[in-house]
Order: sequence, then structure tokens, then C-alpha cells
Amino acid sequence: MVRSIRRLDWRGFFGLFWAGVGLCLMLAGCNADNASSPTNTSSAANSQPVNLTLVSYAVTQAAYEQIIPKFAAKWQAEHNQEVRFDQSYGGSGSQTRAVIDGLEADVVALALALDTQKIEKAGLIEAGWEKELPNDSILHRSVAALVTRAGNPKNIQDWPDLAKANVKVITANPKTSGGARWNFMALWGAVTQTGGDEAKALEFTNAVFKNVPVLPKDAREATDVFFKQGQGDVLINYENEVLLAKQKGENLPYVVPTDVNISIDNPVAVVDQNVEKHGNRAVAEAFVQFLFTPDAQDEFAKAGFRPVDESVAAKYASQFPKVTKLFTVQDLGGWSKVQSEFFDDGAVFDKIQSSVGK
Repeated sequence: MVRSIRRLDWRGFFGLFWAGVGLCLMLAGCNADNASSPTNTSSAANSQPVNLTLVSYAVTQAAYEQIIPKFAAKWQAEHNQEVRFDQSYGGSGSQTRAVIDGLEADVVALALALDTQKIEKAGLIEAGWEKELPNDSILHRSVAALVTRAGNPKNIQDWPDLAKANVKVITANPKTSGGARWNFMALWGAVTQTGGDEAKALEFTNAVFKNVPVLPKDAREATDVFFKQGQGDVLINYENEVLLAKQKGENLPYVVPTDVNISIDNPVAVVDQNVEKHGNRAVAEAFVQFLFTPDAQDEFAKAGFRPVDESVAAKYASQFPKVTKLFTVQDLGGWSKVQSEFFDDGAVFDKIQSSVGK
């Protein structure tokens, strides 16, 4: 009896032993699963789409329609994550106001740094954004172009021709249009950047605005006045708009003043407050970096913009006439100085308007 009991005890012991081994193996397996769970969770997180909102001005849309799929494919390949884009295009000034008023842009690509600076002043973009990207955050460029009537009957070739008494000039109002500010500074700089003083610049600009019959509120309305309403002999426009129209089959007669012209510099920036809110800073910063790559710069060039990438610029050199004296807003003191000196209430432009009786 005793032996029998002892036999049973040993069998029970071994049964408990192997049960314990089995339990340990199960626990080890559970621990292994738990150890791997952060990776699995991370993989699952990456598989969730990320949304990015781009706010830009109207004429960039053709380029971004080609660039965005390229970036999305690159991000998907490198991060196993889909990027979904919300896009908004319109006048640069209107887009700026929309962002300040609550349009939650993650990236803004506007017509001029002054608009981006307004978003910075509203507390949405951190100071120093210009230095966070290549080329001081200037993404692409253009220059001013003079669109004429068919055959150029007034023989308009350069800036001085706009001051002739028999020439009617169409440009938007620089008080309400960012694009028109470029036009105004092109006129002013055509004098001051070629040896003339400010008195000569004021005299010339005053003469040109005597020839301006109406002042549309923005560049799009100015274009309608020139083409649809048939007013004016010459329209001051962007070179990139003329080239884009040509791609669409509209062969507009135009002249690019090449002795002196303004570099119309277009910046891009991440909207810091919004990317922090949306948790998508990594993809937003990767996207704006991608915009400076040859792949993206090539698409900007195709859409009529002068690329900032030197290799792409060389590829499209025949498309863009070389300007002998290409000056920038920085040569005129920067946007803050330009805004206060020329476009604030009571500044130079208001005085010109008073002088010409408009």
C-alpha cells in the first residue's frame, strides 16, 4: 500500500512538473507576443492614412496636380503609409485671410513672402521659417511680363513704353492685390535699380498710373478687364501665367523686359500651429523638402515657373529669357519696408493716386 501510494505521488509529481513546464511555455509565448506588440502597434499606426492640407494660389494648381502623386508614392514606399491631400487654390491674399480666419492649412505656398509673414504675425507660423528650408524657403520664381494686343500695335518693348501718352496700361490695385504689388515694385525698381533716384522713380511710376484707366481688385479681374472687356493696350502680368496659358493653347503676345526686371519670389512654409494640432509635422516637413527636389522643380518649370534648382533651371534655360539686372524685394529693403513705404494708407501709392486724380 505504501509503495502504491509512493508510485502515485511520483506520477503526480511528474504530471505537475510537465503541467508547470507547459504553463511556463505559454507564459513565455505571451511575453513574446507582448514584447512584439509595440512593433505591431507601430506598423498598424503607419498603415493608417495621414491627411495633409495644402493652401496655395491659383496658378500653382497645375504643378501640384503632378507633384502630389509623386510625393504620395514616395512616402508610401518609404513609410508604408498613405498620404491624403486636401487642396485649396485661390488668390494669394484671399488664401492668406482664409488661413488666418481658420482654414487649417498644414502647408502654405503663397505668391509673396508678405502673405506668409501675415500668417506668422497671426501666431500660426513660428518666426524664422525662411531659414528652415533651402533657398530661404523660396520655392520658385517668375518675372513680370507685358502682354500686348495681337501684333503689338503700340510697339511696347520695355518699361519706358508704359509711360507713353498713347498707351493704356492694365494692372490690378496694389492696395488689394499681392500680384499688383509685384507690378508696382517692378516699375519702381526699373528706375532705382538702374541708377535713377527715388524722385525719378516717382515721376516714372506716376506717369504709368496716369495711363491706367481702371484698377481691378486682383490679378484675375485685371485679366478679365484686358481680355473680356477689351480695355487697355498692355497688361502687366506674370511670366508664368503667360507660359501656362500657352500650354493651354492660348498664344498670348507678350514681352519680358530683359534689361531690368523683378524676381517674383514665391515661398513655402509649414504652418506650425496646425501641424502640431494635427500631429502630421513629419509628413508636412517631408513634403516641403520634396518640393525642392529635381522631380518637383521639373513640374514647376513645366507650369511656367522659374525653378530654383540649378540643374532643372539649366534644362529649361531656353524657356526663360535671361534678365541682365534681376533685382529682388530685398534690394528694395524687404517687404516690411516696402509695405509701409508704398502701400500703407497715406504712403507712396496713395499719393500717386491722388496726383493722377483716381
